[in-house]
Amino acid sequence: MTEQNHDSPVPFANERAAGALERIAAALEALAPAPPKPCDFEASDAFVFSAPGIRLQPVARVNRVDMKLLRGIDRVRGLLTENTSRFANGFAANNALLWGARGMGKSSLVKAVHASVNAGLAANPELPPLKLIEIHREDIDSLPALMGLLRDAPFRFLVFCDDLSFDAADTNYKSLKAALEGGVEGRPRNVLFYATSNRRHILSREMVENERGTAINPGESVEEKVSLSDRFGLWLGFHSCSQDDYLAMVFGYADHFGLTGERSAIEHEALEWSLTRGSRSGRIAWQFIQDLAGRLGKTTE
Repeated sequence: MTEQNHDSPVPFANERAAGALERIAAALEALAPAPPKPCDFEASDAFVFSAPGIRLQPVARVNRVDMKLLRGIDRVRGLLTENTSRFANGFAANNALLWGARGMGKSSLVKAVHASVNAGLAANPELPPLKLIEIHREDIDSLPALMGLLRDAPFRFLVFCDDLSFDAADTNYKSLKAALEGGVEGRPRNVLFYATSNRRHILSREMVENERGTAINPGESVEEKVSLSDRFGLWLGFHSCSQDDYLAMVFGYADHFGLTGERSAIEHEALEWSLTRGSRSGRIAWQFIQDLAGRLGKTTE
């Protein structure tokens, strides 16, 4: 039997390999994303979701207008308020899709309803405030992670995505479908999802037509895509406003901000303003009011 050679390079090689593995493990640990920090839901009633790190950033001041200034959308305003109020009070409610004409107050209505419902909840100290969380369209594939973050929180959450739409190369709509209704866990009981879109089925017409023309079974392929909007139990349509509604918006803003002047002159200027932009909407009315306030040396804050 030969004696073991203590000067053998094998132990030294093993030590070098172990050291290299430790350095690799440390490097991988440094590259790994840090676990999400516990969110302080008391910090605000509104947050913006940041997909990197799965974080919620508190919003100190929400950019919104008063509910009474939203004109020409009385029916959808009532329906969305009732749906949101039921949810905030612990009852059943539907995900909502606000679709239709640009600039008619879809996102403004969501934010105004949130404020209005929370004002009502303030009268009942046993009910916590409803939290509003905005998720950007490009982060929609992180929606399941956001749902997991909110699932066990002691609040109810209104998750809101503005201008939601998908184009031909975008497959994130599948993540949205699963997160809303189709996944194993499904949507948490304390989360409701609201989205605004210019498209009734959220997907572009070109996307649907391409599927119809290239699929082996066009009917099934198109149905699979347009079924995304079926995840929303409440569909609220916004349509281009009439001239009377447009002027009601203008004078509603003007009275609210104390913008005085000849009403006939304001009406003439407001109509001329809409003609130069080729449309009438709440957004156009607001932009005119911004111009009028500036000319009068006033602000709209």
